[in-house]
Amino acid sequence: MALSSSTFDHANARKASIGRRFSRYFHRHPRLSILLLLALPLLWLGAVYFGSLGALVLQSFFHYDSYSGHVLPQLTGENYLELLSPSNLSIVLRTTSMAVAVTLASALLAFPLAYYSVRYAKGRTKALLYLAVILPLWSSYIVRVYSWKLILAREGIISWFLAQLGMTQLLENVLKLPGIGGASLSMSMLGMWMVFVYIWLPYMILPIHAALERVPKTLLEASGDLGARPGQTFWKVTLPLALPGVVAGSIFTFSLTLGDFIIPGTIGNSSLFIGQAVLRHQGTAGNIPLAAALTVVPMAVMAVYLVIARRLGAFDAL
Repeated sequence: MALSSSTFDHANARKASIGRRFSRYFHRHPRLSILLLLALPLLWLGAVYFGSLGALVLQSFFHYDSYSGHVLPQLTGENYLELLSPSNLSIVLRTTSMAVAVTLASALLAFPLAYYSVRYAKGRTKALLYLAVILPLWSSYIVRVYSWKLILAREGIISWFLAQLGMTQLLENVLKLPGIGGASLSMSMLGMWMVFVYIWLPYMILPIHAALERVPKTLLEASGDLGARPGQTFWKVTLPLALPGVVAGSIFTFSLTLGDFIIPGTIGNSSLFIGQAVLRHQGTAGNIPLAAALTVVPMAVMAVYLVIARRLGAFDAL
């Protein structure tokens, strides 16, 4: 019995010694320990994410035989030349313009709310504001979009409310405007823009809120002590320091609008957006190379946008 216990203790001591050796080795080689720690996630990211993106870009150069409906692995640039056609260019410009409009509106709405929450709201009020921002994210995306379709309909609450104010004619005149109007708000670019802003607004508020939280109050007090008026402090101190948060939020609103196909398919007229065109080409027509080429467009736009955002320090506020 004593021999068995001694053998067991010796085995435990040997295991502990081996463990200490490994621990000392990895302590002396921190890069190796980090590499081993991140090996599996990086392998997954490289194989699945970048691998699928690489396959997507490669397929955008394949040839689609419209006669047989087959995709041939023959490298060609005809898909990108087809993107320059008036119909495809209008889709790209329409989608990009909507993404820009949604991003600007979201920033203008989000900044005052985030600024008030950080600088003036206290205790329960601040908690309620934060809850109001994230509460829509708890509900289904589809439910929110279809709820807005009912709200924006001709018989919806917005039309009813404007009728009570005697502003029905104003709404009719707005809906007659080319480019943004339609039969009703639910079938217009204006209504689609409103839904986009509502859906993506929390993704703009949260980064701006985080950026404003990082602005030291002592810096604002020092600006006042040096004779700056509140407006000068805001424009010269607060806004430049919060700008990375605005740019970080714009990454979300811009990219999400570029790729969305549910809102344009539910709200608005029959004008196609990039997401809808991709779905139609790869689903109905089976033209996967052209669909892949269309998908590369928002990827290229976002690549340029991310380079600019990085130079503005947006990633520091994510």
